[in-house]
Amino acid sequence: MTKILILYYSSYGHIEQMAHAVADGVRDSGAHATIKRVPEIVPPETASAYGFKVDQSAPIAVPDELADYDGIVLGVPTRFGGMAAQMRNFLDQTGGLWHAGKLIGKVASIFTSSATQHGGQEATILTSIPTLLHHGMIVVGLPYSATDLMGLDEVSGGTPYGASTLSGTDNKRQPSERELGLARTQGRFVAHVAIRQSPGGNEAAHPV
Repeated sequence: MTKILILYYSSYGHIEQMAHAVADGVRDSGAHATIKRVPEIVPPETASAYGFKVDQSAPIAVPDELADYDGIVLGVPTRFGGMAAQMRNFLDQTGGLWHAGKLIGKVASIFTSSATQHGGQEATILTSIPTLLHHGMIVVGLPYSATDLMGLDEVSGGTPYGASTLSGTDNKRQPSERELGLARTQGRFVAHVAIRQSPGGNEAAHPV
């Protein structure tokens, strides 16, 4: 069975929720989904002072295990228009995988979050893609066949580069059903592409 890793970092639980939605989409397409997170590097006293959600059920990943999967979906919150340091720290430890070419040809995708509607979601995804390309990965986004990308009736995340959500400046806003739906669609699409890349893969039309 095609195996997809959803690897995320989440300070307040928004990306965590999106990760589970991506995993649901992966499973819908007949692939196996594993959810893991990267280690926290903020000191415990700082995390406590800022109200970080520390009781997350996903186990901590280690860099070398990325080679065990057919596809990897990164959940990366925005920090000033770029990748959160926790994910950057984790990916900076994948030099051994790069040197051995362990991730070449694997499918990769990214979803994100920001506090505000124009808070750098697209910039975060776009500036994260070079890391994946250096590893020789096949980068996929979220196609416009996901028609909720074009909705104008509510404030919502969602980009053709990957699903996204908004937390609000107080982090109290939770992912909407539209945003979670886009995350599920992204999971289905990633799994579909990964299955097609696998030996004997299914050439069925895209499921989005």
